Amino acid sequence: MNNSGAGEAREVDVAVIGAGQAGLSGAYHLRRVGLEPDRDFVVLDHAPRPGGAWQFRWPSLTYGKVHGMHALPGMELTGADDSRASSEVIGAYFDAYERTFDLRVHRPVEVSAVREGDGGRLSVETSEGTYATRALINATGTWDRPFWPRYPGQETFRGRQLHTANYPGPQEFAGQRVLVVGGGASGTQHLMEIAEVAAETFWVTRRPPVFREGPFGEDRGRAAVAMVEERVRRGLPPQSVVSVTGLPLTDAVRRARAEGVLDRMPMFDRITPTGVTWDDGRSVEADVILWATGFRAAIDHLAPLRLREPGGGVRVDGTQAVRDARIHLVGYGPSASTIGANRAGRAAVHAITRLLKAPEDGTPASRTAADRAVERGGEPATTLV
Repeated sequence: MNNSGAGEAREVDVAVIGAGQAGLSGAYHLRRVGLEPDRDFVVLDHAPRPGGAWQFRWPSLTYGKVHGMHALPGMELTGADDSRASSEVIGAYFDAYERTFDLRVHRPVEVSAVREGDGGRLSVETSEGTYATRALINATGTWDRPFWPRYPGQETFRGRQLHTANYPGPQEFAGQRVLVVGGGASGTQHLMEIAEVAAETFWVTRRPPVFREGPFGEDRGRAAVAMVEERVRRGLPPQSVVSVTGLPLTDAVRRARAEGVLDRMPMFDRITPTGVTWDDGRSVEADVILWATGFRAAIDHLAPLRLREPGGGVRVDGTQAVRDARIHLVGYGPSASTIGANRAGRAAVHAITRLLKAPEDGTPASRTAADRAVERGGEPATTLV
């Protein structure tokens, strides 16, 4: 890492923004091709500790309730206690992973903006200074951008409104009337556990929920990924996972449906000081409105680069932003799943390695970190596996 003077941008070959599943996968594969942390690449994470977005999950989401947590590349998660909070299990796993592969994550570091820099580099402006990088792996996920829909009268509601992003668990809703908005996995999980302690619960969704029978096999997985990929190729915002896969019909869901907990109503038309109403005259009184309405990609820091398409999303080819080949979005769109993030990290590094071997800013090709690794005898990071 070049840090030749106070206040000057520190030069790296690659900057990784975010240290969740996608960011750690990218950092691991950068190590695999011989790049060194804090010399050739840097990993920046705004969270206070390891664990990505998992560290912010509610305590009642135990590891046994987590659907499809895929191990990070090179190190399995073994011996986890299913009854322990997922935030603790996965946080400890990510911490061990960072230490095992010596990824040297910088935290807490806020990235305020990524702009066009000098000499063909990107300028990454952060709370610990500016980095000048040849390539960028953006792995910021969605947790920091909860989506709050807006409805007439919302500001008049005298009860409590909160989002999945700050859901505290069911204990705070004992004896209350709770309206859950949203037909995804989080909404149904919130609803089922709140129903055990609340005085009354209600469930509203924009579309009738689709429950999925049977296992989610490879064919269904490929079809779901293809649907998300198609949207991203067109420059549209990615869809939620449930919108293309449906809700798994587990034993717990079957019981909740039989007991009337998952008795869905259509979206209300307005919010009142004491609840919600529909245009047909129906109304519901509620003490709490819980918005389980999902998240949007946290990519506002990339706005100066003008990557968004007219449809509102960033068009990508694989992981590469179509408008700027230096930028790779991992954990975005079709790679938003844990296994997808792993694969995307590898694919992004493969493309970045080719980019780093190209001449920089039209000058004769210089030795890159990947070249230096080859000169040292191949891929030294393989010894970390």
